[in-house]
Amino acid sequence: MPEGDAVLRTCVRLDRALAGRPLSVADLRWPGLSTARLTGRVVLQVAPLGKHILIRLDNDWTLHAHLRMEGRWRVLATGSPEALRSVRSPAVRAVLANTEWTAVGRDLGMLDLVRTRDESALVGHLGPDVLDAGFDTARAVANLRAQPGPIGAALLDQTNLAGLGTIWVSESLFAERLWPWTPAADLPPDRLDALVARAQRLISASLAQPVPTTTGDRRPGENTYVFGRVGRPCRRCGGTVRMAPIGPETRERSLNYCPTCQGGLAPGDDGRRQAPLGSRPRS
Repeated sequence: MPEGDAVLRTCVRLDRALAGRPLSVADLRWPGLSTARLTGRVVLQVAPLGKHILIRLDNDWTLHAHLRMEGRWRVLATGSPEALRSVRSPAVRAVLANTEWTAVGRDLGMLDLVRTRDESALVGHLGPDVLDAGFDTARAVANLRAQPGPIGAALLDQTNLAGLGTIWVSESLFAERLWPWTPAADLPPDRLDALVARAQRLISASLAQPVPTTTGDRRPGENTYVFGRVGRPCRRCGGTVRMAPIGPETRERSLNYCPTCQGGLAPGDDGRRQAPLGSRPRS
């Protein structure tokens, strides 16, 4: 799932293409929205909030989108052969165009149209956005400390702080030498402060580059310390990087970690060898 940095970059592209211009096309291919009349409305702003995209219009309505796992937005020159081909795809869920640019939303996970004043009904549950200029560290730390479960799951919970996913949670916990299954409530405030600050620095540094990197190297397999390196040697200790599920049973996510550097195996991990990603036989 795209994380907050990727979503912010998407919003910047959409805002540059759409903001300040009236829509010549507003085609929403989504149940309940296909008859919405937005043609002629001016896009005021495209803003991110965590992993959510808010397209605000001059009629006091907001088009809300979430990419989920497969979604993406492409910005193409209006009338170009590529744009004309792209809008015909059955995977397209939204087309927003003006005389210069066409924004095509494919495989979107969520699409809603609400009064701008009612945006909180869709995003009001989110914690502080880790990429917001006014990020409230104290509130984020307080939210994490109030969680009864492991710190890895607490960081992934968007109601505590918004924007982090498995890449930045795995990398931040590794950098801080924290075991992902440490109960969040057991960590003192100064450790949580340092952890949140680390996550904020890592994800913020990624904004200027399309390939996430914590190592400074953008080559595939070399751009991170633990994420995407299952079964490979830890860059710090030489041990083997592992992956394990974390979080409530219905909302489990997989984190990468180094047992040696971060305090041991995940609960239920029997220590059997895990093959590097990409080397396992396909099912």
